[in-house]
Amino acid sequence: MMRAAPLKVLHVGKFYPPHPGGMESHLQTLCEELGKSLEVEVLVAGDRWRSERSAPGGVAVVRLATPLMLHGTPIVPLMARAMRQARPGLVHLHFPNPMAALACLMSRLDVPIVVTWHSDVVRQRRAAAAFAPPLSLLLRRCAAIIVGSTAYIETSAVLNARRNLCRVIPFGIRAAAFERPDPARVAELRRRYGERIVLAVGRLIYYKGFEHLVRAMVDVRATALIAGDGPLAAALTAAAARLGVADRVVLLGRVNDADLKACYHACDVFALPSVERSEAFGIVQLEAMACGRPVVNTWLDSAVPHVSLDGLTGLTVPPGDPAALAAALNALLDDPERRAAMGAAARHRVRDEFSAELMARRTLEVYREVAGAVRGKFSSVRLNSAGRSQ
Repeated sequence: MMRAAPLKVLHVGKFYPPHPGGMESHLQTLCEELGKSLEVEVLVAGDRWRSERSAPGGVAVVRLATPLMLHGTPIVPLMARAMRQARPGLVHLHFPNPMAALACLMSRLDVPIVVTWHSDVVRQRRAAAAFAPPLSLLLRRCAAIIVGSTAYIETSAVLNARRNLCRVIPFGIRAAAFERPDPARVAELRRRYGERIVLAVGRLIYYKGFEHLVRAMVDVRATALIAGDGPLAAALTAAAARLGVADRVVLLGRVNDADLKACYHACDVFALPSVERSEAFGIVQLEAMACGRPVVNTWLDSAVPHVSLDGLTGLTVPPGDPAALAAALNALLDDPERRAAMGAAARHRVRDEFSAELMARRTLEVYREVAGAVRGKFSSVRLNSAGRSQ
């Protein structure tokens, strides 16, 4: 009897690393893990006028020609055709990504569609309203929607109306990748910035709330390192100067993986001061937790406070409240024993609840659910307890 060919899954995202961002790092981690069991291809926007193919980490990635960016959305004319040419058995779309959603509809592929819902469209309300009809059409074609937390389903009008389609799969990371930093780099950071370091990581954009961290530093005896770039860099620099903390708020810009790992290990506390539910999960929390660092995050109606737990792996404060943020940072900076206990709990929580292997295994279960009856595609895929094919 002829053995069934393995299922080919086409992941359609916005960008792919080395392009920075939480969606991008999630896409890379998930596809590298899934590639151990299935044939995976990735379609994303490129940074050039011509399309490029590569296989970073063993994953086939096609970066399509992108002649235009419109309000942060890449315009990729060839995406629908590229989706058809890939001949997938299942399409996995990462949203928000209006162009990819439209391309998915235009491709007219007659295969199951799975959507990972990274975030609602929060700020661009007019654009969201204009895009609502095609989005509704896409979701009617959708077989399952993967969401990072139950909390996001409860607070999203779009997801709440489609609860029957939603499957909760927390995002995951390879915790081991954040162990064993370069000791020399860690020591250099400590020498340069002192023994009390607060770290924040992310794009310098409105919903990250970094301006509240800058304001909080007026009352915190430490140095804040902010790793990332973005349009608010000049405004944050000016705010630090105006508040008299320019010598204790350092914008590092975009840093490479090795330097970022060293930053995690050099810091005493990690801060995620986000102010909008556009911060749907906060993968950088997981990275800091994997390094044994407690987190100060915010009470958002998203997964953020469910990743790092108040009183167990860190402290959670109201969003947009510099005084509360400062108090939480000081409470941990001034209490080494509490900080160490929370850091240890954070490391264990990542390993137990947020591993890349567990994320991939749960995703494969969704694929089985929606595509298992289609030509027996999954009959040849067997998993061991670690989520790897046998």
